[in-house]
Amino acid sequence: MKRILPMAFMIATGAALAACNSTEEQTTAQEVQQEATAAAGQSGVQDDESQKNVVQVAASSPDHTTLVTAVKTAGLVDVLTNAGPFTVFAPTDEAFEQLPAGTVDGLLKPEKRSDLRNILQYHVYVGVLNADRFEDGQSLGQVNGGRVTMGVKDGKVTVNGANIVASIPTSNGVIHVIDKVLLPQ
Repeated sequence: MKRILPMAFMIATGAALAACNSTEEQTTAQEVQQEATAAAGQSGVQDDESQKNVVQVAASSPDHTTLVTAVKTAGLVDVLTNAGPFTVFAPTDEAFEQLPAGTVDGLLKPEKRSDLRNILQYHVYVGVLNADRFEDGQSLGQVNGGRVTMGVKDGKVTVNGANIVASIPTSNGVIHVIDKVLLPQ
Protein backbone atom coordinates (compact mmCIF):
# COMPACT_ATOMS: atom_id res chain seq x y z
CA MET A 1 0.00 0.00 0.00
CA LYS A 2 2.89 2.34 0.79
CA ARG A 3 4.30 1.88 -2.78
CA ILE A 4 0.93 2.35 -4.47
CA LEU A 5 0.17 5.67 -2.76
CA PRO A 6 3.30 7.52 -3.98
CA MET A 7 2.85 6.06 -7.50
CA ALA A 8 -0.82 7.12 -7.57
CA PHE A 9 0.24 10.58 -6.41
CA MET A 10 2.86 10.78 -9.20
CA ILE A 11 0.32 9.70 -11.83
CA ALA A 12 -2.24 12.20 -10.57
CA THR A 13 0.36 14.99 -10.51
CA GLY A 14 1.54 14.12 -14.04
CA ALA A 15 -2.04 14.12 -15.32
CA ALA A 16 -2.71 17.47 -13.66
CA LEU A 17 0.45 18.97 -15.19
CA ALA A 18 -0.45 17.60 -18.61
CA ALA A 19 -3.93 19.07 -18.32
CA CYS A 20 -2.49 22.45 -17.30
CA ASN A 21 -0.05 22.36 -20.20
CA SER A 22 -2.84 21.49 -22.63
CA THR A 23 -5.01 24.31 -21.29
CA GLU A 24 -2.03 26.68 -21.46
CA GLU A 25 -1.37 25.75 -25.10
CA GLN A 26 -5.07 26.20 -25.92
CA THR A 27 -5.15 29.63 -24.22
CA THR A 28 -2.01 30.65 -26.09
CA ALA A 29 -3.53 29.65 -29.43
CA GLN A 30 -6.68 31.65 -28.61
CA GLU A 31 -4.58 34.67 -27.64
CA VAL A 32 -2.61 34.47 -30.90
CA GLN A 33 -5.86 34.32 -32.89
CA GLN A 34 -7.24 37.32 -30.99
CA GLU A 35 -4.01 39.28 -31.52
CA ALA A 36 -4.07 38.49 -35.25
CA THR A 37 -7.65 39.73 -35.54
CA ALA A 38 -6.83 42.84 -33.50
CA ALA A 39 -3.76 43.55 -35.63
CA ALA A 40 -5.90 43.55 -38.76
CA GLY A 41 -8.16 46.19 -37.25
CA GLN A 42 -11.68 46.90 -38.40
CA SER A 43 -10.81 45.82 -41.94
CA GLY A 44 -10.14 42.31 -40.62
CA VAL A 45 -13.77 41.80 -39.60
CA GLN A 46 -15.52 39.38 -41.94
CA ASP A 47 -19.12 40.42 -42.65
CA ASP A 48 -20.78 39.27 -45.84
CA GLU A 49 -24.30 40.29 -44.80
CA SER A 50 -24.13 44.02 -44.02
CA GLN A 51 -24.03 46.86 -46.50
CA LYS A 52 -20.47 47.54 -47.70
CA ASN A 53 -18.39 50.34 -46.18
CA VAL A 54 -16.58 53.03 -48.18
CA VAL A 55 -13.41 50.94 -48.63
CA GLN A 56 -15.32 47.83 -49.72
CA VAL A 57 -17.39 49.83 -52.23
CA ALA A 58 -14.29 51.51 -53.67
CA ALA A 59 -12.42 48.18 -53.80
CA SER A 60 -15.27 46.63 -55.79
CA SER A 61 -15.21 49.44 -58.36
CA PRO A 62 -13.11 48.94 -61.51
CA ASP A 63 -12.84 52.75 -61.76
CA HIS A 64 -11.12 53.27 -58.39
CA THR A 65 -8.09 50.95 -58.45
CA THR A 66 -5.63 53.83 -58.09
CA LEU A 67 -7.55 55.28 -55.15
CA VAL A 68 -7.69 51.90 -53.40
CA THR A 69 -3.96 51.37 -53.94
CA ALA A 70 -3.28 54.82 -52.50
CA VAL A 71 -5.51 54.20 -49.46
CA LYS A 72 -3.70 50.92 -48.77
CA THR A 73 -0.26 52.49 -49.23
CA ALA A 74 -1.15 55.37 -46.92
CA GLY A 75 -2.34 52.94 -44.23
CA LEU A 76 -5.88 54.36 -44.15
CA VAL A 77 -7.88 51.17 -44.77
CA ASP A 78 -8.75 50.56 -41.11
CA VAL A 79 -9.63 54.22 -40.53
CA LEU A 80 -12.07 54.25 -43.45
CA THR A 81 -13.67 50.94 -42.52
CA ASN A 82 -14.59 52.23 -39.07
CA ALA A 83 -18.12 53.40 -38.27
CA GLY A 84 -17.52 56.91 -39.53
CA PRO A 85 -19.66 58.49 -40.76
CA PHE A 86 -17.66 59.75 -43.75
CA THR A 87 -18.30 61.70 -46.90
CA VAL A 88 -15.60 60.62 -49.33
CA PHE A 89 -14.86 62.44 -52.57
CA ALA A 90 -13.46 59.56 -54.63
CA PRO A 91 -11.45 60.42 -57.75
CA THR A 92 -11.65 57.90 -60.58
CA ASP A 93 -8.61 56.31 -62.21
CA GLU A 94 -9.08 58.78 -65.09
CA ALA A 95 -8.90 61.64 -62.59
CA PHE A 96 -5.53 60.37 -61.34
CA GLU A 97 -4.32 60.10 -64.95
CA GLN A 98 -4.89 63.87 -65.33
CA LEU A 99 -2.10 64.54 -62.82
CA PRO A 100 1.38 65.27 -64.23
CA ALA A 101 3.29 62.15 -65.31
CA GLY A 102 4.99 60.37 -62.40
CA THR A 103 2.94 62.12 -59.69
CA VAL A 104 1.02 59.02 -58.57
CA ASP A 105 4.11 56.77 -58.69
CA GLY A 106 6.02 59.35 -56.66
CA LEU A 107 3.30 59.59 -54.02
CA LEU A 108 3.21 55.81 -53.63
CA LYS A 109 6.85 55.73 -52.48
CA PRO A 110 7.40 55.13 -48.74
CA GLU A 111 9.15 58.47 -48.24
CA LYS A 112 6.07 60.31 -49.59
CA ARG A 113 3.57 58.55 -47.30
CA SER A 114 2.77 61.72 -45.30
CA ASP A 115 2.11 63.70 -48.51
CA LEU A 116 -0.14 60.90 -49.80
CA ARG A 117 -2.05 60.77 -46.51
CA ASN A 118 -2.52 64.56 -46.61
CA ILE A 119 -3.97 64.40 -50.13
CA LEU A 120 -6.25 61.46 -49.33
CA GLN A 121 -7.48 63.05 -46.09
CA TYR A 122 -8.31 66.18 -48.12
CA HIS A 123 -10.91 63.98 -49.88
CA VAL A 124 -12.70 63.04 -46.62
CA TYR A 125 -15.26 64.93 -44.55
CA VAL A 126 -16.41 63.54 -41.19
CA GLY A 127 -20.18 63.27 -41.41
CA VAL A 128 -22.62 62.29 -44.12
CA LEU A 129 -23.48 64.91 -46.70
CA ASN A 130 -25.68 63.76 -49.55
CA ALA A 131 -25.49 65.65 -52.84
CA ASP A 132 -28.90 67.26 -52.30
CA ARG A 133 -27.60 68.88 -49.08
CA PHE A 134 -24.81 70.87 -50.74
CA GLU A 135 -25.19 74.59 -51.26
CA ASP A 136 -23.35 76.84 -53.70
CA GLY A 137 -20.32 78.34 -51.95
CA GLN A 138 -20.57 75.98 -48.97
CA SER A 139 -17.19 75.39 -47.32
CA LEU A 140 -16.37 72.06 -45.71
CA GLY A 141 -13.57 71.28 -43.27
CA GLN A 142 -11.74 68.15 -44.38
CA VAL A 143 -9.92 65.55 -42.26
CA ASN A 144 -6.49 66.99 -43.13
CA GLY A 145 -7.53 70.43 -41.79
CA GLY A 146 -8.02 71.97 -45.23
CA ARG A 147 -11.26 73.29 -46.67
CA VAL A 148 -13.11 72.53 -49.90
CA THR A 149 -15.77 74.66 -51.55
CA MET A 150 -18.94 73.22 -52.98
CA GLY A 151 -20.54 74.53 -56.13
CA VAL A 152 -24.17 74.02 -57.15
CA LYS A 153 -25.35 75.31 -60.52
CA ASP A 154 -28.11 74.09 -62.82
CA GLY A 155 -28.46 70.87 -60.84
CA LYS A 156 -24.74 70.02 -61.10
CA VAL A 157 -22.65 69.73 -57.97
CA THR A 158 -18.90 70.33 -57.82
CA VAL A 159 -16.23 70.25 -55.13
CA ASN A 160 -13.31 72.61 -55.78
CA GLY A 161 -14.37 72.52 -59.45
CA ALA A 162 -14.39 68.70 -59.71
CA ASN A 163 -17.72 67.33 -60.90
CA ILE A 164 -19.61 64.89 -58.70
CA VAL A 165 -20.58 62.27 -61.29
CA ALA A 166 -22.22 59.74 -58.96
CA SER A 167 -23.09 59.26 -55.29
CA ILE A 168 -23.08 55.88 -53.56
CA PRO A 169 -24.45 55.30 -50.05
CA THR A 170 -22.37 52.98 -47.85
CA SER A 171 -22.72 51.50 -44.38
CA ASN A 172 -20.44 54.17 -42.90
CA GLY A 173 -21.19 57.18 -45.07
CA VAL A 174 -21.41 58.19 -48.69
CA ILE A 175 -19.01 58.21 -51.63
CA HIS A 176 -19.21 61.02 -54.16
CA VAL A 177 -17.36 59.95 -57.31
CA ILE A 178 -15.43 62.91 -58.76
CA ASP A 179 -13.63 63.50 -62.04
CA LYS A 180 -10.53 65.29 -60.65
CA VAL A 181 -8.10 64.76 -57.79
CA LEU A 182 -8.44 67.41 -55.09
CA LEU A 183 -5.08 68.89 -54.12
CA PRO A 184 -4.67 70.75 -50.80
CA GLN A 185 -3.43 74.34 -50.93
